[in-house]
Amino acid sequence: MDQSEAAGSSPALASQPFGQTSDARAATLYTLENARLRVCITDFGGRMVRIEAPDRHDHRGDVLLGFDNVLAYVANGGAFGALLGRCANRIAGASVTIDGQTYQLSKNNGDATLHGGAVGFDKVFWTVATAEAEPVPRLVLTHVSADGDQGFPGEVSIQATYQLDEDALSLSFQARTSKSTVINLSAHPYFNLAGTAGGDVLDHEVSIAADTFLPTDAAQIPTGDLLPVAGTPFDFRQPSLLGARIRQADPHLFHGLGYDHCFVVGTDAPTTPRFAVRVRDPASGRVLEVYTDQPGLQLYTGNKLTGAFAGHGGIIYRQSAGFALEAQGFPDAPHHPNFPSTILRPGETYRRVIRYRFPAE
Repeated sequence: MDQSEAAGSSPALASQPFGQTSDARAATLYTLENARLRVCITDFGGRMVRIEAPDRHDHRGDVLLGFDNVLAYVANGGAFGALLGRCANRIAGASVTIDGQTYQLSKNNGDATLHGGAVGFDKVFWTVATAEAEPVPRLVLTHVSADGDQGFPGEVSIQATYQLDEDALSLSFQARTSKSTVINLSAHPYFNLAGTAGGDVLDHEVSIAADTFLPTDAAQIPTGDLLPVAGTPFDFRQPSLLGARIRQADPHLFHGLGYDHCFVVGTDAPTTPRFAVRVRDPASGRVLEVYTDQPGLQLYTGNKLTGAFAGHGGIIYRQSAGFALEAQGFPDAPHHPNFPSTILRPGETYRRVIRYRFPAE
């Protein structure tokens, strides 16, 4: 893995206290900023707390749902803005078999493992290896997941790097393991390009570069099939309002209570991140594009936000207050040999990139 820069080699990022957890662990908030974007990230869960992006009049506004201190994230935050691992999304039966050996995993979503288990990477403090403002704003976080963590085999060393370049925030992952294991790293930011007080996101225009998606059963476990999006509410190959077909009587929308599905954006191994999705808010003119070398893109429309808590600015987060775009390996890949593998073996290095771009309209 890349080694962190020597201390004092460049101006440090701005940082400030972000409160304490109930066991008195202090969190810190780091700010990455350039001429176009301002991004706040905390070491608790390695999570994005704020992203301020300009509208068509060049006025910055926060486009990320979140909370104002670490205790609120512990109480209500779930995966809001967080890094996901060891395995983003679901693993059926909370078990995996690798090289003939079966491992029982943490069960935290019915009979499944979700986002790495009960104590996934969203609930740990990440170590700050680098926090520098120049030559470009960059925050490098590391974490060591012990052998047997949440039932997964192998000691895994992970590095997650956030970096600002002009109109984009890039998130790159590296990981290595001591034993063959499952690795599927991602992040879970909830966006509302109208601003966090902008109501729901159903009037956002969405384009997804996917001809197929992964159908699921009632427990939201992929069936193993890849279904064409053509003629379904999942066809976003041309710009469509997020809410235009979300209430259609499609069985897969019933399973997810809306959109909570993985779109296939490519199963090859591109040398550079490919375009996956473009979202535009007509009212503000803000645009978000995601580029990634991951094969899947999970679109989630905040279907289980109930209005039970408030976030930034005291705004209550109700259903569809934001949308999540999780670039990732396919859910439940260990149980589907036809899916791209999420197995990492000793001597290999896992590398993945997610790039969030906010171009001018």
